[in-house]
Amino acid sequence: MDNRDEVREFLVSRRARLSPEQAGVPAGSRRRVPGLRRSEVAALADVSVEYYAKLERGSLSGVSPAVLEAVARALQLDEAERVHLLHLAQAAEGSDTLARPRARSSRQWTPHSSLQWTLDAITAGPAWVANGRLDVLAANALARAYYADLYTTSTTKPPNMARFQFLDPVARRFYPDWDHVADMTVDLLRTEAGRNPHDKDLHDLVGELSTRCDDFRTRWGAHNVTRHGTGTKRFHHPVVGELTLSWEALAMTSESGLTLTVYTAEPGSPSEESLRLLASWAASRDDASETRAL
Repeated sequence: MDNRDEVREFLVSRRARLSPEQAGVPAGSRRRVPGLRRSEVAALADVSVEYYAKLERGSLSGVSPAVLEAVARALQLDEAERVHLLHLAQAAEGSDTLARPRARSSRQWTPHSSLQWTLDAITAGPAWVANGRLDVLAANALARAYYADLYTTSTTKPPNMARFQFLDPVARRFYPDWDHVADMTVDLLRTEAGRNPHDKDLHDLVGELSTRCDDFRTRWGAHNVTRHGTGTKRFHHPVVGELTLSWEALAMTSESGLTLTVYTAEPGSPSEESLRLLASWAASRDDASETRAL
C-alpha cells in the first residue's frame, strides 16, 4: 500500500479501461496495450508524454490541481475516482512523518456518552458508528441484534465488517447479494487507503484479507472506488428472515473519519414488521441475560 505503487496502479487501471472510441481518439492498428496509450492520455490532458509518464510512475508530489483535473478529465474519472486521485496527491505531499506507517494507538477509542445516547435513541432501525477500516466502534441495541453473528464470531475487538464479509461463511447467507456488498466493502477500504495510506492497522487488514480470501484479493487489485452514501440492501437474518432495508451513511463532524450508518424499513412493509419482531426478540434475550445474572 505504498503511495507511489497505489498511484501507479490506479492510473494504469483507469487508462486500461478507457477505449480509444470512448476517448474520441483514432483507434489505429497494432495496439499493444488495453485501453489508451500513455501518449494519448498525455495529449488529452495537454501535458507532455514524459510528464504524464512521471505521474504514472507514481510521482504526484508537486503536481498542480489544474494538472490533476486535466488528468481526471482525460481518464473520464467519475466524482469518487476524482476525489480518490486528489487524496493520493495530498498523501504524496506528506512529510517524512507521513511516509512512515502510523503507530498503533494503545488506547481503544470509546464513544462519548452523548453519542451512545444518540444511538440508543434510534429504536426503529439498526444504527452504528464505524471508522474507515470498517471497525464497528459503537452501536444501538437493534444493530447488535441485527449483526449478532458479527459480534458472536468476531475474533477482533472492535469487530470489523470487512473481516465478517470475506472471512465468515455466515456472511454469504446474511447478504443475498453478496457480490454487490463485497464490491462496496472493497470500494470503501480502497477509498480509505487513498485518504490514509500510512495507517498500519489498515495495512494489516488488507494484507490479512488478501492472503486469506481470493475474492478480496481480486477486488482489491481492480482499484475501484465508489461513493456510497445511501442505498438499499437485501438481508437474510437468522431470526426474522428476509428483509429489504434502506440505509444512510452520515459523516460525523465531531470525529473526523467516522461514519454513522442507519438502516430503516419502508413504513408499513413486511421488513418494518420484521425489525419490530427483531427488537422484541433482542429485548427478551437481554431480559433473560439479566435474570440469569441475578
